[in-house]
Amino acid sequence: MDVCNVLHSRVFAMSANTSLFRYSLPSIIALCAAMLLPAPGLAEERLVVADVLETPATQSRHAQRSLQLAVTQAGQRLVAVGERGIVQLSDDEGRSWRQASHVPVSVTLTDVEFVSAERGWAVGHSGVLLSSTDGGENWSLVMDGNQAAQIVLQGAQQQLANGAEGAERAVRSAEYLVADGPDKPFLDVTFASPSRGYLIGAYGLALETRDGGQSWQSLVERIPNPRGNHLYQMQIRGQEVVIAGEQGVLFRSLDGGQSFSQLSAPYAGTFFGVLGLQGDGLLVYGLQGNAWRSTDGGGSWQQVDVGQSASLAAGLRLSDGTLLLADESGRLLHGRQDASRFAALAVQSPASITDLLQTADGALVLAGVRGMQRIEQHELDAGVSP
Repeated sequence: MDVCNVLHSRVFAMSANTSLFRYSLPSIIALCAAMLLPAPGLAEERLVVADVLETPATQSRHAQRSLQLAVTQAGQRLVAVGERGIVQLSDDEGRSWRQASHVPVSVTLTDVEFVSAERGWAVGHSGVLLSSTDGGENWSLVMDGNQAAQIVLQGAQQQLANGAEGAERAVRSAEYLVADGPDKPFLDVTFASPSRGYLIGAYGLALETRDGGQSWQSLVERIPNPRGNHLYQMQIRGQEVVIAGEQGVLFRSLDGGQSFSQLSAPYAGTFFGVLGLQGDGLLVYGLQGNAWRSTDGGGSWQQVDVGQSASLAAGLRLSDGTLLLADESGRLLHGRQDASRFAALAVQSPASITDLLQTADGALVLAGVRGMQRIEQHELDAGVSP
């Protein structure tokens, strides 16, 4: 797959619980680490997965410089997640960080989202879903990959009972998922409201909740993704849900995830992210500096020249409506509200960036391979404007 081709050319080792894990572009760290485990069914893999699922994250003096994959707002607090189950908290808008008190697993965590100052969710390797009710200080395990696979199987079996087309194939695929064990990472968690949320990940893994996480149902059978392409990121606007993924796949729902259709792909390579633009507009971005915009909900696309060929790993809409993209080299690209033009900012990160967040005081907080970084607003204002 194209993700692994990138991995092959850009591999570097990362200190972790086991040498089995290797990482490439920050935006695909979570997936490729899981893909490089031994073939499913080997005893050594089962031991490794069981160990990290049952071993709480340790308090580390190196936590502040550890690989962090995502950052979000929880009321006045910032919460970041990353390797070995490390969760970091900041109560001064990213100027300083400390490690959370308790995380029950030591798998790599790939994304985090809070629906209130107290209630939050984090996902990661081994199909892990965690929840917090105290602003990220303490976390509990809600689900692992074994339970996620069973949910997908139940959904496929229900489709078969209903006589749905392709249900037999869906059941077989779900049975393989169950047999593989908890080796598939979730890559994105997104909530449209405190009650309605979605999880997506590797090999087309997708779940939803309609009751605030008390129960989860399979989305796999609703997404026309028979090849099981990896799903990287979701964008939600009201009842619209857009998913960007591997090999140029783009899916869109206009009914809150009840049904999805596949959008015409403007590019055959992987998309790591999607941003909503004004009106019905969309911006998708990914490998080799590819960025494409649509003004009609994905009906037609125009390529955006971002002035470089480094893969685009993260995106953000700023408070003034303009856009920011980050590439694998640590460069920041500032774009117009309609994504018609981007230009590099003078300020950039010394290392690859995995996620972006703007604080209430206008500063920019970056998650990346060297931990967390804060860039003051005046440094951003001194950059090149598109």
